[in-house]
Amino acid sequence: MLYRYFIYLIRWQLSTPILAVCVGVFGNYGNVWSTVIANLIGGLIFFWVDRFIFTSRYIEPMWAVKENITCVDCGETARGYRLVATRNYDRRQDPTPEFRCEKCSARKLASLREEGVVLE
Repeated sequence: MLYRYFIYLIRWQLSTPILAVCVGVFGNYGNVWSTVIANLIGGLIFFWVDRFIFTSRYIEPMWAVKENITCVDCGETARGYRLVATRNYDRRQDPTPEFRCEKCSARKLASLREEGVVLE
């Protein structure tokens, strides 16, 4: 998540030129209106960039975590983990998601690695 946050901070800095240009071009309408225009233009552009940053399986693996699940492997009631998506694995549309306790999740990850699923 830290890597995703770092990319988001860089993205945030990319909005600075849009603000600067809009304030320069539309400054005669007042700072408030030029800033509003800059934010509208930025929103049109960066909605898609932010969506990619926060939903991309290419940046880092996406996990789902739930409290008090019944582990699909051992039947233990515990915090549940599920790998949702990563570079070559995508279960976002899975109609029956399987959550596992921490121990069983570690075993499942090991088997996924053996199958060639990329987790980094």
